[in-house]
Amino acid sequence: MKILFGIQGTGNGHISRAREIVPLLQQYGELDLIVSGTEAEVSLSQPLKHQFHGFSFVFGKKGGVDKWETYKRMNLWQLYRDIHNLPLKQYDLIINDFEPVSAWACRLQGIPSVSLSHQCSFISPNTPRPARWNYAEWLFKYYSPTTHHIGFHFDRYDSFIHTPVIRSEIRQLEPCNKGHYTVYLPAYDDKTLVKMLSQVSEVEWHIFSKRQKKPYQTGNIHICPIDNLKFNQSMASCEGLLTGGGFEGPAEALFLQKKVMMVPMSGQYEQRCNALAASKLGVPVIASINSHAIPHIKNWIQSSNQIKVDFPDETAQIVEDMVKKYTRPQAVLA
Repeated sequence: MKILFGIQGTGNGHISRAREIVPLLQQYGELDLIVSGTEAEVSLSQPLKHQFHGFSFVFGKKGGVDKWETYKRMNLWQLYRDIHNLPLKQYDLIINDFEPVSAWACRLQGIPSVSLSHQCSFISPNTPRPARWNYAEWLFKYYSPTTHHIGFHFDRYDSFIHTPVIRSEIRQLEPCNKGHYTVYLPAYDDKTLVKMLSQVSEVEWHIFSKRQKKPYQTGNIHICPIDNLKFNQSMASCEGLLTGGGFEGPAEALFLQKKVMMVPMSGQYEQRCNALAASKLGVPVIASINSHAIPHIKNWIQSSNQIKVDFPDETAQIVEDMVKKYTRPQAVLA
């Protein structure tokens, strides 16, 4: 049996989740991997069948998307060619984590595919989002369209939505509290974060930066390059996580029973939706990192604000059920 797994490469969450799912898929047959996108710092240990430029946004430095840099890096002609030139007939099962090249190639070739992603949870009208409709709803439907959906979110908002995939390496950690706060806000530059967080001098901050190659310290603030192991260690021993409006990072911190505060990226609708869903669990949300946010950050630090969640380890069962249900009938399981 041959399986194809297409993975989004913008941000680290998709690939981090894939690191847990890929070994499970390999139990069922020969697995080929596709990654498209240009903004991830983590990688897979397995070789890739294809690495595509894809279609992704670029993180800015002031809390939002760098629209000009995103436009400059956009290559729609290459995207068109990749979609039309990707051979898929040999695969018995095609899985997609918000990856547009393989999704649209499947659609054009009339081949079924399965979303295994956080984003496909927004297919359900029950999934929390702001009351006012946003054009980004079209992205949820058409960015990487598939025929079947298996979603992940903070809660089971619909029958096809599961609680988050918590990686084994996170489940095996032994959490403790050394008093520091871990920070992952890739849409802000280091200078802005240092300037703001230095005003909260009663605690240590561990900032993990997309822009730094070497660690350094200034006052009560440690700046570290992105490193999966060191980030996990920092989060396991922190008191709280200050992070953007992503999904996997906040979910893992909540699983470790850490305090979480979220700062969704400006103009990023999905992150606003995530923050709204998290706020329903009790997670505090602020609009941006600026002088107005400092009192809210200090209040959060002084509060206990630990939220109990139930994120059971269901990933292996979800993968098994998916393979049994959506593999083409003629395929032979490994």
